[in-house]
Amino acid sequence: MHVEPLSEDDRAEALDTLDEWDYDEARDAITRRFTFADFSEAFAFMTRVALLAEKANHHPEWSNVWNRVDVLLTTHDAGGLSHKDVALAEAIDALLG
Repeated sequence: MHVEPLSEDDRAEALDTLDEWDYDEARDAITRRFTFADFSEAFAFMTRVALLAEKANHHPEWSNVWNRVDVLLTTHDAGGLSHKDVALAEAIDALLG
């Protein structure tokens, strides 16, 4: 199923609601760095995100170094940011309460 990229207006609106996320214009993506107390907390967070991502059939680009997790969301099928990225970012944010 083809996913459409967000329009310029929809992208601007989404970015306004995702306060902690940064926009990567070059990749038409959103990014966020999460920092935890230690590796165990970071890995537990990644596990919870992996379950959300699998359920949504939308998987992040991410990396982990000790207590830090860097997440990049973009929809390759859409060629950039889509509603799937916004929904997953909101779900990730909800994990942190």
